[in-house]
Amino acid sequence: MVIDSILTSIKQLLGVAEEDTNFDMEIIIYINGELMVLNQLGVGVQGYVVIDASNTWSEFLGGRTDLELIKTNVYLKVRLVFDPPQNSFLVEAIKNKIVESDWRIEFNHIPE
Repeated sequence: MVIDSILTSIKQLLGVAEEDTNFDMEIIIYINGELMVLNQLGVGVQGYVVIDASNTWSEFLGGRTDLELIKTNVYLKVRLVFDPPQNSFLVEAIKNKIVESDWRIEFNHIPE
């Protein structure tokens, strides 16, 4: 099942129940920071911000087809600040995956 809600999908990946709103503000702040970074890589609607679970990936991405790569990228970046692993090797592996996905996202960017 594909979840189009940005907040809901990131919460699910973080292991936070959809109905648990205790961390929503913190997660939203981290998501919005990463959406801004993606804008700098040429992805998404400029100035798009997540306010709540009604904001969707399709609104942000427009016609891009690499949703899963972008979703993974946002999740990994949010995870490192919201719930970082205690194992330094895992932290390093996540950082390496982020560098790779940033490169792939930028490489796949096709100017309009």
